[in-house]
Amino acid sequence: MSTNCCVKSVPQSDSSFKVFPQALAVWQERLTAGLHRSLQASDQTMGHLEEEIQRQSREPQRAVLEEAAQQKADQTPPVCPVCGRRLSRVSHGHERSYQTRFGAVTIRRARGWCWRCQRWFFPADHRLGLAETGGCSPSVQEMAALAVSKLPVAEASAVIERLTGVKLPRATLDREARRQGQRAEAQRQRRDEQMSQGGGSDQLVPELRTGGAVEPFTLVIELDAWNIRERNARDWGQTEQLRQRGQAPEWWHWVYGGICFRLSQRVETAGGRSLILSRGTVMTRGGVDALKQQLWAEAMRHGLGQAQDVLVIADGAVWIWNWVADRFAPARQRLDPWHVLQHLWTVAHALYPEEEAAAAAWIAPLKEKLLASEAVAVIAELDEVLKRLRGARRAAVQTERNYLANNQERLDYHGVKERGEPGGSGAMESTCKQYQGRFHRSGQFWTQAGDEAIMCLETFWRNGRWSLLFPHVPADFDPSRN
Repeated sequence: MSTNCCVKSVPQSDSSFKVFPQALAVWQERLTAGLHRSLQASDQTMGHLEEEIQRQSREPQRAVLEEAAQQKADQTPPVCPVCGRRLSRVSHGHERSYQTRFGAVTIRRARGWCWRCQRWFFPADHRLGLAETGGCSPSVQEMAALAVSKLPVAEASAVIERLTGVKLPRATLDREARRQGQRAEAQRQRRDEQMSQGGGSDQLVPELRTGGAVEPFTLVIELDAWNIRERNARDWGQTEQLRQRGQAPEWWHWVYGGICFRLSQRVETAGGRSLILSRGTVMTRGGVDALKQQLWAEAMRHGLGQAQDVLVIADGAVWIWNWVADRFAPARQRLDPWHVLQHLWTVAHALYPEEEAAAAAWIAPLKEKLLASEAVAVIAELDEVLKRLRGARRAAVQTERNYLANNQERLDYHGVKERGEPGGSGAMESTCKQYQGRFHRSGQFWTQAGDEAIMCLETFWRNGRWSLLFPHVPADFDPSRN
């Protein structure tokens, strides 16, 4: 290793790769032999041929990657990746190995001191997309982030190895996925703050980014919440002791979510099923305040500032309507009708606790009135029912009657189908269930930091912003279109 007091000139690439001739010759020889063995084996299929080609191609790919990465490292000027100041006390030849999709590679880099930042830097690491901690290439970082956001760590480790040949121990995979999730959180925070400061015009969906006149449109916002089970370090292993003291372990906590989309993006398939072509999704364990910030920024990206009309659809949770009044005061508010029907079923079962058929017959005309926006008539019917009830049954019906009265202005479903609007918040409920498919798996316990990080990765993926986290991904890649 050599040390220089002044900055060395950056060598230029000779645009050739010395590894090619030998690597390709060895690859051709080994692959030819392997393919001949497969061709002669009557019990082997095209799958065996694919396996052989992939296996024999890894080493030449690894060798080429190592040489190309070394050339890029050698071309990197010794400047601070944070402030751009030229580094001093530069030394060369610092080796470090990284796990890549083709195997381990070793790169020699220069290190220098930034007087402004008061830190040592390896500029080549920044140029190559390598983290200060962790030993994974950008592609392997992406593998970890994507696989763990979809699967438990143990399964993700096995799937990655089977499909790519990359062996990532569970601890390494978990650590890398969380690191990528935290990076996603930091980027989300920066982007949301930019939107809140009026500087996020480049974040608008493409159709609204042109700056020209936009046809009047309705922006639809749907909200909901669900529970996630977390491992509380303070209470873990103390379940029986807590219960003996009359306390319940705090395992379940609320996750808050929302989606937004322009009504023009809601279409029907040939089979009559509703489909949303483009939407923005928010999901957070950070509480109602975090939801406020994130969903407002997401709504702005989808045209809140240009919308002629805003429609908010949700169930009857008080926090939702308080939040809507705070952030979207002029918006039309609609209570999910199927959620309202659950309240009417509570009344029906109070009236006919042992007669399901009678309960269904009682609720049928009220359902028709409800969906016909005749909420006043439904409430009047409950008032009549209350006159002949006493005790617990009366209390149960009174609660549901008050619920409908308090939400009466949100029970207008007239013209919903004609305007092409969603009657309920089914899209949001479906989104919540899809997230729960990952976070509610049997045996899954989370920490708040861990679930928020992985949830953030999933949301970047759903919103078609994966390339913001991993620049090697094509910018137009959108999983919702595949």
